[in-house]
Amino acid sequence: QVQLVESGGGLVQPGGSLRLSCEVSGVTLADYAIGWFRQAPGKELEGLSCISSNHDGTWHADFVKGRFTISRDNSKNQVHLQMSSLNVEDTAVYRCATGKGTCPTVHFNSWGQGTQVTVSS
Repeated sequence: QVQLVESGGGLVQPGGSLRLSCEVSGVTLADYAIGWFRQAPGKELEGLSCISSNHDGTWHADFVKGRFTISRDNSKNQVHLQMSSLNVEDTAVYRCATGKGTCPTVHFNSWGQGTQVTVSS
């Protein structure tokens, strides 16, 4: 069974930075694409970033380009999302997911439960 556990969320001030992590088990991470998503109260799920398996590339939503960076460490079965210049609109539950395909067109089959990010002064 594929399991994903997010960590690194918390409270951060506007303009601050935060680094989220996603630990994946039950699968060889190098064979899968990984995506980061978020959902704020009353809002729809938003795709943020995606990194393809092996030699494929990355994708970032327009509204986070230049602020968010996705990376992976296959040897540790970990995926990271480095976030900077955070604002109150970034407040949401952040989730990671894995699947097959080329970013951003990926069939995400497995999802984590999420970690809360709150941006407030």
